[in-house]
Amino acid sequence: MYAFERKTMGKNLKQSAVLKNLTNGARDTVGYFYDELRLILSDSGTILIFIIAMFIYPVLYSVGYMNETLREIPIAVVDLDHTSTSRQFSRMTDASEQLKVVYKPSSLKEAEDLFYDGLVHGIILIPDHFEKDILSGKQVRPSVYCDASYFLLYKQVYSGAVFSSGTFSAGVEIKKMLAEGKTLEQAKVLQEPLQVKNYYLYNPSGGYDSFVMPGMILIIIQQTLLIGIGMLGGTIREKKIFLKMNAPVTKLWGTSKMIFGKASAYVLIYLFNALFAMVVLHKWLALPDKGTLLGVISLLIPYLLAISFLGLAISMLFKERVHSLLFMVFISPIVMFLSGISWPTSSIPPALYWFSHIFPSTFMIPAYLRLRIMGASLESVHYEWAFLLIQMVVYFFLACFSYKIAIKRYGKNIGSNSESTNKV
Repeated sequence: MYAFERKTMGKNLKQSAVLKNLTNGARDTVGYFYDELRLILSDSGTILIFIIAMFIYPVLYSVGYMNETLREIPIAVVDLDHTSTSRQFSRMTDASEQLKVVYKPSSLKEAEDLFYDGLVHGIILIPDHFEKDILSGKQVRPSVYCDASYFLLYKQVYSGAVFSSGTFSAGVEIKKMLAEGKTLEQAKVLQEPLQVKNYYLYNPSGGYDSFVMPGMILIIIQQTLLIGIGMLGGTIREKKIFLKMNAPVTKLWGTSKMIFGKASAYVLIYLFNALFAMVVLHKWLALPDKGTLLGVISLLIPYLLAISFLGLAISMLFKERVHSLLFMVFISPIVMFLSGISWPTSSIPPALYWFSHIFPSTFMIPAYLRLRIMGASLESVHYEWAFLLIQMVVYFFLACFSYKIAIKRYGKNIGSNSESTNKV
């Protein structure tokens, strides 16, 4: 009986000790959370990056891309034939959605000068004997000069010229068939026996804004968060606040509590940022939206935590806040390229593709696009979601380890400095 009571008492003591440790751990984590929030709100530079930049950057990019597609691109038409048929072709080109004929120079040299002066972005040359060759049944080859150094302009100028010439050619063929005695319906079928219907999936307008902004928002979230955390890491070293962490972190699970508390502060702020960028801005721009809020949040939480833990691990490399800003600005174009927005990941060299696995955006962007833009289910993004969880766990331990090493190193430096001061 006594042994049983003793055993029960020991079990109760263990349970109370575990409960006490959990309570103390939660209290310490909340303390780190509030300390980090106070540090963020007292730093004007961090407020600029965390809050103001997260509102300005998405809005600035979005307003710049609001037109979605390039229309009415100014071009020059050089008409060397000066006939009613050539003028009709010029009018059809001007009537297209993509192009606008603003100049009609008399020679190709004048059109070339207009192009180099930036007044036009393309040139269409109508050759001599244009009408005569068409009426005699010969093939006519108008020349189209496009600026291939600017792919968006090149695509629109080329597609507009092809559409105009195709429509004009169809009209010529139908007139010939009508002259041969065929009906209008027969002429249309014979002119285009195979009619292709195009469907723009997930981007009905075919616009650049709907294509680039959803992924761009995620990169802005990642880079501003990394920059801000790096600046805070440099700040606590510059102001010698880092040394105050030495005592509490030496306790049981001290580093993990500190890392999780700090990361929770970042996640709280960026949940509001993400709400603005992914909901308010998304609706304002009328971007394609077929996802659910629950699905987006299930991806967003591990994404923000993975970025926060990665930022805390990297922040120990910076002794001054300006160093983090320079480093993050340096890697931002690399992150943009490796994300798959500017260039498909399938065409990236294998070494760079595997290097891109460092950044959480590499997995978040395709998963988010499939979930939000294409209306896919969570099951279809389980690979990316699982990898985000793996990154979250790995970067959490990496952050704990880097803080542990940094604190020990600073402790030794303080001890050696105090000893040298006493000797003097």
